[in-house]
Amino acid sequence: MNIRVSVTVFGRVQGVAFRHYTSRRAVELGVSGWVGNLPDGSVAGVFEGDENGVNALVEWCRQGPPAAAVERLDLRRETCTGEFTGFSIRS
Repeated sequence: MNIRVSVTVFGRVQGVAFRHYTSRRAVELGVSGWVGNLPDGSVAGVFEGDENGVNALVEWCRQGPPAAAVERLDLRRETCTGEFTGFSIRS
């Protein structure tokens, strides 16, 4: 079963390659969607795919790459649309 979630990750998550590593992990897990920086210093993303893959990516985002310091992750479950054909990094 495919699912969709939107996440916002807070803490020291910009300037630490968070988007790059998230994209790489998403591809490994077969998850589609996007990840991008927000003006307030947080990182947002929308992930779609198999429930196990999406959940694994969310759990990865709770820690992030080695240089990150994640303070909080907000999660919203949404209706899966199937609109993504891969995973992209947004500015």
